[in-house]
Amino acid sequence: MYLGIDIGTSSVKIVLVDDREAPAASAEVPLGPSRPRPSWSEDDPDRWWDAVATGLDRMRAEHPAVLARTDAIGLSGQMHGALLLDGADRPVRPAILWNDGRAAAQARDLAGRHPELAATAGVRPMPGFTGPLLAWLRGHEPDAVGRARHLLLPKDWVRLKLTGERATDPSDAAGTWLFDQGARAWSPALGAACGADPAWLPRIVESTAVSGTLRADLAARWGMRPGLPVAGGGGDTAVGGVGIGAVEPGTGFVSLGTSGQVFLASDRHAPPADPTVQGFCHALPDRWCRVAALLNGASPLAAAARWTGRPDVATLLAEVEAGFSGPSALLALPYLAGERTPHDDPDARGALLGLTAATTPAEIAQAVMEAVAFSLADGLAALAPARRPAALGFIGGGARSRLWGRMIASVLDVPLERHAGGARGPAFGAARLARLAATGGDARDVAVPPPIADVVAPEARLADAYAPRLEAFRSLYAALKGEFARPA
Repeated sequence: MYLGIDIGTSSVKIVLVDDREAPAASAEVPLGPSRPRPSWSEDDPDRWWDAVATGLDRMRAEHPAVLARTDAIGLSGQMHGALLLDGADRPVRPAILWNDGRAAAQARDLAGRHPELAATAGVRPMPGFTGPLLAWLRGHEPDAVGRARHLLLPKDWVRLKLTGERATDPSDAAGTWLFDQGARAWSPALGAACGADPAWLPRIVESTAVSGTLRADLAARWGMRPGLPVAGGGGDTAVGGVGIGAVEPGTGFVSLGTSGQVFLASDRHAPPADPTVQGFCHALPDRWCRVAALLNGASPLAAAARWTGRPDVATLLAEVEAGFSGPSALLALPYLAGERTPHDDPDARGALLGLTAATTPAEIAQAVMEAVAFSLADGLAALAPARRPAALGFIGGGARSRLWGRMIASVLDVPLERHAGGARGPAFGAARLARLAATGGDARDVAVPPPIADVVAPEARLADAYAPRLEAFRSLYAALKGEFARPA
């Protein structure tokens, strides 16, 4: 049995799979970051650990026999962000998350002063990356920086709690703007540019390597064997690639969770031509990836449910599905938290065009879903401008909606393959990394595509109908870009 733990933005997901990768037990515990100021996003790291412990306590109560057979643990987590610890391994302040925009000025300054470092980092500096956030903290919270002795990423805080070890892996370190993608090591030049003390940085272990072992007291709490290996794990995007088998060059997927990604695997580090595309380390040795990173995935639809007073996203989706016949009369922008690919615009915001007195909640929700599909099309155009993939996997919570898949497949003009267990995403990939760490097996035998449950093919009628709407979407952003940047 192999246990995968994913520290997401909106929840912690835990999955236990057997040797045939069949699910044996699972748990999900909700999370919710705070927004103390506009464009800020923070969370208390203790809430991540409490959610993990709660989920495993629940699994122990419900499935004690199968949990006791766990052979290894793998980790995945939200990327970027900044968590500073003091000498007692306690946070000096709340963790700043990936969708935080406060370091926009620092990112612009780093890009202007150090354009040569983008190739090393795999992307130009953006707000929400660890390096620019450290630069912001040095300027605005010097007392917190003065108390800092260690820097960790979200999943690595959970590792510290599980094992007592401070470590990270290349795929998660890749998102810090402190890491040399080609060398798979911390970059002294990037660290110096951002003001990162080298003594803060955790050791690097490959995602498939053993990073530490489970503490005896926790093993007793959950009925596991003492000394279970804990894999290096990885950033959620790359670990999602391991879970879906997107590890060979040219394979890829669309992920629709809180954020969104279009992902393509590679066997070499090649800085992307578009500076808003990320060229990062994969969660397997000798593998890299290119990623169009969207700050706004399925989260705008959750916001639409709140706006319209619906009790949950499922209720709103059912209303959309019941009345869907083609493109919405409304046009939306989904940029509730700014956007990375292709705009690198932390000031971008959401918008709705075409409202009338008769507009329904379903029409608003459909326009938001279409806006996310258009945003993914922009990401794919930046990621692979010359050659469209033959097919892409489709993972994340948003992949449960076949209607959303129809919209995205038709807008991208790419078939989307939904794999068995695809909604488990990075948690399942983390379980695969646990297996590799425990067995020393060949990743080519483990990180394979799961069985395809179904394929959502592009529909010519929808593709033709959405083509002019995509151009209108792009025009709407261009028209409002200057307004977004105006001070409130």
